[in-house]
Amino acid sequence: MQADDLIPLWQDLVRDAAARGERIRIHGGNSKAPWWAAVQHSRADTAEHTLDTTLLSGITHYEPTELVITARAGAPLTDIEAALAEHHQFLPFEPPHFARSGQATLGGMVASAMSGPARISAGGVRDYVLGASLLNGKGEVLRFGGEVMKNVAGFDVSRLLCGTLGSLGVILDVSLKVLPRAPAEATLRFSMTQDGAIIRSNTWAAQPLPLNAGAWLPDRSAGTGKGVLTLRLRGAQAAVLAACAKLGGERLPEADAEAFWTGLREQTLPWFASTWPGDSQAALWRLSLP
Repeated sequence: MQADDLIPLWQDLVRDAAARGERIRIHGGNSKAPWWAAVQHSRADTAEHTLDTTLLSGITHYEPTELVITARAGAPLTDIEAALAEHHQFLPFEPPHFARSGQATLGGMVASAMSGPARISAGGVRDYVLGASLLNGKGEVLRFGGEVMKNVAGFDVSRLLCGTLGSLGVILDVSLKVLPRAPAEATLRFSMTQDGAIIRSNTWAAQPLPLNAGAWLPDRSAGTGKGVLTLRLRGAQAAVLAACAKLGGERLPEADAEAFWTGLREQTLPWFASTWPGDSQAALWRLSLP
């Protein structure tokens, strides 16, 4: 079904549900289903109606020279990333897919506002949203922002949608700013305590180094307080090579580095297990700030 035919049906559904005081559960690929407990207070899991955004899919506009892509809410992230990769471009905030529980979509990416390891240097989802269309609780289609990087007309409501989990309405389409891939990348590892990692990270962050992402993970086999700091460098070839020489550490092979950062982004590393081996009291808190 075409978008021009589907959206009016959704408008009728929203209006009818509002008139009856009924709830609508909005979902896409269900890739964020394991985190649904966090919003169960809304009782949306017992809603009388469901609205599947995967029916509204496809890339509607992509101009590589303008570094802007627009796609419908149900467009799979894999399709968007594949289209960008053909032109050596990408989403710098590295949105997680969580594909083990469903297929990640553009609408779910914005609604959850989850970013990956590069969040600290590249920014989050909201920093790349240029515009969006929304179906609100009155059945009205609202449009905010546009498809240009310099858009100062009106309130920046499109970014407000990031992290709202559908509470403001159904996201219909989104325009995003994208960036070219860096020509060089390297991942370094250092054995140090958590306190040492914090001091080193702050010191290096204040220097002109191409730092892109970092993670310190405890090493229980090495004793209390021991761990490994992993840093990723991205940028010009000369800048990355100079940083590697200055920082030292152990450089990971590309395949191992890719596996580590993907596991960190997708939260599949052993560190993300609900408990540490041999430590039944351990717990992991996941915090995501738009």
